[in-house]
Amino acid sequence: MDTDDETLLDEKARRTRDLLASFYSPIPSASSNNPFSKHASPDDINSSSFQPDQYMKIMARKSSLEGLLQRHVEMVAEIKNLDTDLQMLVYENYNKFICATDTIKRMKSNILGMEENMEQLLERIMSVQSRSDSVNTSLCENREHIEKMHRTCNLLRKIQFIYDLPDRLGKCIKSEAYADAVRFYIGAMPIFKAYGDSSFQDCKRASEEAIAIIVKNLQGKVFSDSESMQVRAEAAVLLKQLNFPADYLKTKLLEKLELSLRDMQFITAVMENDSPSAHEASIHELVEAIRAFRVIFPDSEKQLVQLAQDLLTKHFLIIEEYVKTRICSEDLLGVLRVIWNAVLRMDEVLEEVSLSNHSLEATKDAVKLYIRSAFSHLTQDISDHLLKVLKRGGAEEYSLEVALDASIKAVFDGGRNVLLDIHKILEDNLEIVDKLRELIIDWVQQGYQDFFRELEVQFISFLGRNNSSATQSHGLMEGAQGVKAFPSLVLVLAQLSAFIGQTAIPKITEELAASFSQGSVGGYEYGLSFVPGVISQKFRAAGEKFLQLYINMRTQKISLLLKKRFATPNWVKHKEPREVHMFVDLFLQELKITGNEVKQILPQDLTKHRRADSNGSSASSRSNSFREEKEKLSRSNIQKGRSQQLLETHLAKLFKQKVEIFTKVEYTQESVVMTIVKLCLKSLQEYVRIQTFNRSGFQQIQLDIQFLRTPLKEIVEDEAAMDFLLDEVIVAAVERSLDPIPLELPILDRLVQAKLAQHRKQDLISS
Repeated sequence: MDTDDETLLDEKARRTRDLLASFYSPIPSASSNNPFSKHASPDDINSSSFQPDQYMKIMARKSSLEGLLQRHVEMVAEIKNLDTDLQMLVYENYNKFICATDTIKRMKSNILGMEENMEQLLERIMSVQSRSDSVNTSLCENREHIEKMHRTCNLLRKIQFIYDLPDRLGKCIKSEAYADAVRFYIGAMPIFKAYGDSSFQDCKRASEEAIAIIVKNLQGKVFSDSESMQVRAEAAVLLKQLNFPADYLKTKLLEKLELSLRDMQFITAVMENDSPSAHEASIHELVEAIRAFRVIFPDSEKQLVQLAQDLLTKHFLIIEEYVKTRICSEDLLGVLRVIWNAVLRMDEVLEEVSLSNHSLEATKDAVKLYIRSAFSHLTQDISDHLLKVLKRGGAEEYSLEVALDASIKAVFDGGRNVLLDIHKILEDNLEIVDKLRELIIDWVQQGYQDFFRELEVQFISFLGRNNSSATQSHGLMEGAQGVKAFPSLVLVLAQLSAFIGQTAIPKITEELAASFSQGSVGGYEYGLSFVPGVISQKFRAAGEKFLQLYINMRTQKISLLLKKRFATPNWVKHKEPREVHMFVDLFLQELKITGNEVKQILPQDLTKHRRADSNGSSASSRSNSFREEKEKLSRSNIQKGRSQQLLETHLAKLFKQKVEIFTKVEYTQESVVMTIVKLCLKSLQEYVRIQTFNRSGFQQIQLDIQFLRTPLKEIVEDEAAMDFLLDEVIVAAVERSLDPIPLELPILDRLVQAKLAQHRKQDLISS
């Protein structure tokens, strides 16, 4: 209901304004907003072109009888309202006309006596002017005399000042009031120029001598390091007023300013954790020196800008050396904040050239170097842990497990700490750092990419320059210092590389995506600068290579032992075996060392042990049948030819189904140890094949192999494959034997049991 009332009031006000506009406007069609313009519709009742007949036809066509009656009632009400509005408008205008008439009458009555008063005022002004002219005429002569005497008095005062000038200058020298002395002397200069060679010759000479002393004293203040910059600036201004050579003064002052800037170390004060007031005082002194220099020498802008840039460059070089050390982000932000405040202060006095752009480029280099140094220190930490493995042995023992855990912690926790530290730089509100936000994100991503590449190179450098083949690795192993630790280092590198490729890089990728994913201002077309997939693949491949290299190195060391064992004796003249050969002890000792290393580094295979696979079963059955065959040979003491023929037939059966030797190595203890045992037994077989044995030599090989079966069962998981390879060694010995008659079983068992008892005794002593 209220809305309808407001709408009616607005409509009423609009109609009133339209009526007034139509009444007072001489040309209704001249206004574009006039509702009575010629563009109005003929059926518009408020238009000047309204046509009643047409309006009635439209109303009769569109409206019903009730609508026409309702419209009639409304129009009657509108007519009454318009009449009322027009009456009120006439009454209001009538009252205004009456008030205006009364005002005009009052103004007319007030102006009637004003003309007479103005005439009287004019007469009085003319009288005052005539009397003033008479007074000026009477006093003119006296005034000229007074002015003449005044000029004479001033001249006498100046003459007296000239005669007193030497004494005044002397007093100023004693009180060091050099500004007053210069002012006095400059004031007397016109007189000295006009009369210095005649009337005031003595005064001029005495004054010049005093001024020479003043100039000397002012020079001392200008070039004194003990005076403040304000005192030196005031002295320089006074020297310029005395027409002292400005170029010489400017050169000397620039040299002094340059020397003082060289000694200014406000960044060093921050690095040494001095009080903030120390570097604040240095910056204030610098700004005041520049401001004073600009006042003294307005044309020195270029030199001052160059000095300021050199100063900033010097301090940024100090910062670059500073960030190469192990500092945190708070230390970096501290020195950058100090130098940025200095830049802003210098910009206030060097407005023409902005030093902030120069500082921004230098800050960019410093922050980039800081990020690079952080990753470099992280690489060094990992290398230090690995180098301890190289130093293992002798008096210094270092657990491989500790080395691996420390290296993993350095990679994972160290990498996370680097990210957290650099992220503090982004969170800081320092203006100059905020301008580098996107660049810092790119540098972090690129830094991680370079870090992992450098880490891969570092891993390879531990192995030597040329380790692409097994032979080269063997040569490095023999020639390197700390030979015992070298294979263990390769094992640590293998597991560490696998951890980086499988765990560390995905975790770090998540950290980068969470905190450093808004960069890429450097134009990287393929997303992030850090490409985790490629790096992860490289480290997984490197881990596999290192693991294979470890197996090769351990196998080759044992192969050297086996080679020396078979190359030393004359097997054709070998004596009857009395005990198991000592090379077996060395062989088992190397396997024990290998087992201890892999237990520290590699996890156990939690899957089901493969002790009864198809190959193993057939190999075991063949081994048992072969041993039964040997027993038959021993009991029947058949001839050599028949035995050889039987063994060759059995050998052909063995080669029908071969045990797979070169299988893929897994990152487990069992897989690595089993692979090394397989390779070593295969090498043992090859060394047997290149020798020729008599009966005793063959029996020695039989005894050694028979003893190896028991301790190897405690080491390896795949007993079937182990038995098969040992049987192949026996078969190879039979092939190369001149008289392959095996030992009697009781003798063989007695010798094996004696050696086993000796081993158990040694184990008890060592435990």
